[in-house]
Amino acid sequence: MAAALAALTTSALAEPAAPTPWELRPDMGYGYDKDGKTFSYKMGTNNAGLLLKGAKKVPRGTLFFIGQNGQLYMRTGPFLEGDGKFMFGPN
Repeated sequence: MAAALAALTTSALAEPAAPTPWELRPDMGYGYDKDGKTFSYKMGTNNAGLLLKGAKKVPRGTLFFIGQNGQLYMRTGPFLEGDGKFMFGPN
């Protein structure tokens, strides 16, 4: 997760790199703790019901990014131009 977020904030020298998908796996959990650190851990199935209680689906069209203040943000709505280029990237 941290690598994917870092890729969003890195500037390219000439041609921006093509977006790469996160490699999220169903048997892993990903967290962002109160100190702003990211982590991942192996999931089990014995308490899956408890995990899903209160969970919400992330809507499609959601962008996650780290702001200049180091805080993790999410934005729903358009983030790609009509030609598929990232709206908030370098020129």
